[in-house]
Amino acid sequence: MCLVLFNYISFCLFCTELYSYTEEPEFSLNRDYFEEDFKNHVKGRRWMELSMEEQRAYVMRLLDALEVTDRDKRLKVARAILYLAQGVFDECDTETDVLYWSRHNVFLLYDMGIFTALLELLSMEIDNNQACSSAVRKPAISLADSTELRVLLSIMYLMVETIRVEMEGDSPERKAAREAFKTELGERDCERTVWPLVLQIYSPLVKQDSLDTYNERDPFKNDDVRDEEDDPEDMDSGIEGEVDPLDRDVIIQPPLPPPLLRPPTERLSFPKGLPWAPKVREKDIEHFLETSRNKFIGFTLGNDTDTLVGLPRPIHESVKTLKQVSMETFLFSNILGEEEVEEIPAEILYLGMLPSLSQYVIALLKLLLAAAPTSKAKTDSINILADVLPEEMPITVLQSMKLGIDVNRHKEIIVKAIAAVLLLLLKHFKLNHIFQFEYVAQHLVFANCIPLILKFFNQNIMSYISAKNSICALDFPHCVVHEMPELTAESLEAGDSNQFCWRNLFSCINLLRILNKITKWKHSRTMMLVVFKSAPILKRALKVKQAMMQLYVLKLLKIQTKYLGRQWRKSNMKTMSAIYQKVRHRLNDDWAYGNGKYRAGGAGFSQGWGQSL
Repeated sequence: MCLVLFNYISFCLFCTELYSYTEEPEFSLNRDYFEEDFKNHVKGRRWMELSMEEQRAYVMRLLDALEVTDRDKRLKVARAILYLAQGVFDECDTETDVLYWSRHNVFLLYDMGIFTALLELLSMEIDNNQACSSAVRKPAISLADSTELRVLLSIMYLMVETIRVEMEGDSPERKAAREAFKTELGERDCERTVWPLVLQIYSPLVKQDSLDTYNERDPFKNDDVRDEEDDPEDMDSGIEGEVDPLDRDVIIQPPLPPPLLRPPTERLSFPKGLPWAPKVREKDIEHFLETSRNKFIGFTLGNDTDTLVGLPRPIHESVKTLKQVSMETFLFSNILGEEEVEEIPAEILYLGMLPSLSQYVIALLKLLLAAAPTSKAKTDSINILADVLPEEMPITVLQSMKLGIDVNRHKEIIVKAIAAVLLLLLKHFKLNHIFQFEYVAQHLVFANCIPLILKFFNQNIMSYISAKNSICALDFPHCVVHEMPELTAESLEAGDSNQFCWRNLFSCINLLRILNKITKWKHSRTMMLVVFKSAPILKRALKVKQAMMQLYVLKLLKIQTKYLGRQWRKSNMKTMSAIYQKVRHRLNDDWAYGNGKYRAGGAGFSQGWGQSL
């Protein structure tokens, strides 16, 4: 019973966040297109009254109609299919009935091959350059410019979310369909389907810039947002006289151009050895050492490259670099190159993402940057509001309030989705192979994920956690089953009765976990937390009284405590006590006992990092 309730709640949440409030009129549009076609072929009966064979026959007719060349007719058929996936809500009396028939219809659609047909249509939309160019020429992009994509993706999303969730009492046929669906998704090549969609959907929405020439100036400049109740020591925890790194110009490395699409059966072949040749050969080192020994010591040792007594420090570093290169060459040729890798889903996903991994990471972080509450609107940033803005802008106060709530809600959902995707990628790749995790984490660091997350938390985090950007009466499936109440400015301003916005709390926890994963046991990345003055930002996040969020904040403070100086530790004993009580410690853990060299090292690192930026 608990499993059924949990799956019911989770599916309701997925359905609710799939649609923006601006899309509400399209629910009736989907119903009208379905009923218009259904009544022409099935006289005087409803969908629920048909037998399974009759339903299969009708779905087969819709599948054939998807292949017409006329774009408008094809869109009408797709809307009719979406209405089936939405649970034929006009024939239902309760939200439970909607979810039941949605599940029934989704398994029927998958059994009839609708998902494969939708993938082909999606590929056509991705290649539709005419629609992209026409959208770019428009002065303002609205909801109408992504109609076909939204309809296709809505059906596919409902199918994936419905089939993947196992319900109590599922028949053997549905269990077999779930396994077949998982296998089908795993066998599909990521380079024809999902990831180019991430780039193509948003590429026409970028003005004066594109993902291929991503060189955004100063994306992390903040307004120094602070709470009025901040402690005095939080106001100055950085190095004196240093410019705030979050105010510096940051240039993110532009991605490589997208690679050519590979056939599904082609496997990536990793070259043995390093992808670059070392600048110094073994013979060069031997000759250099002989010359150096003659110069500094007065005698030679033949082909000995191990004895470095009496030689200057730069020579030691050169030999150390050569030996490291040799070790890496050995690893690539004798370990990594010969390893038998099991083709589990995580491995298949990694191989599909690898050729354009940096591009995918930057695309996700650009969306996260655009959706962050602390980001300013810029002419060259991604227009993430194209799926929310109506064709006609609001003219009344009530319409403006409704649109404002929808826009904020849309941004919150984007942040939640991206935080969850990045965390899942890091977790699954770490379980699959540690090198895959390290490679993805490295790309996140290179794309300035650390200052981006810190910028996200450099706001009134309590206001963000308690935000009420939702209108329960407009949530799906509530809005299609119950009578619509009269919305007023007072009711919209009051919001719901929840104390916290669990969506935003979920996002904050996941972003903190990502920051923990990419900085843990990495000294240089920990020093980035110090340089970007993360301590006061993270300390303000402790005001959120939620155990899991506080735990990950304390973990981030713990790893940098030794570098913050004795005065900071003395002024923040309450935080130090919380770390000692809540965070796991290791044997000989010296997190609380930093000395002078750490502070000096931090200052040197800060200056060098500032120059590199």
